[in-house]
Parts: sequence; C-alpha cells; structure tokens
Amino acid sequence: MKGTALSALFAAATLLASPAFAADDLCALNLQKINDSMATAGATSEGLDTAVQNKVDEAKQAQASGDTKKCIEITSKVVERLDKTNKGSGSSSGGA
Repeated sequence: MKGTALSALFAAATLLASPAFAADDLCALNLQKINDSMATAGATSEGLDTAVQNKVDEAKQAQASGDTKKCIEITSKVVERLDKTNKGSGSSSGGA
C-alpha cells in the first residue's frame, strides 16, 4: 500500500510539473520559429524587422522574469504576423 501511495504521489508531481515545462517550451519554440523565419525571410521591410525585434526583446524579458504566459502571448502574435506576411508576399505579384 505504501508503494502505491508513493507511486501516485510521484505521478501527481510529474503531472503538475508538466504544464509549466510545456508552456516554457512553447515560449522557447515560438522564439526559435521567429528567429528561423527572420533568417529565411530574406529582404523584409525594415519597419517589420524592427517591430519584430522589439517584440522578441519584450518576450525574452518576460521569459527571463518567469512570465511564461506573457512570453507565449507575445511570440504567438509575432509568429502569426510573420506567417501572414510570408504567405501574403508570395501569393500575388502586384497589379491594381
């Protein structure tokens, strides 16, 4: 009985720790996606590049202070914006 209780306690501790690790992992994953996207994007507008870097700096500060939720919010928006920008730049060749 004692071994079962210990196993259950260990399993519960593992489950409680997992969401925090997963969230921090998502923050880091998003930051990596942003870096990869900016590296492979080629010529982007300087304004977008500066705005993205400002948001990345803000997200890294949030991550460093332990505010993983804020880091994920910031980086998710940047990833979404970069995805839209990259898709939009290749879908049409201009014209009016």
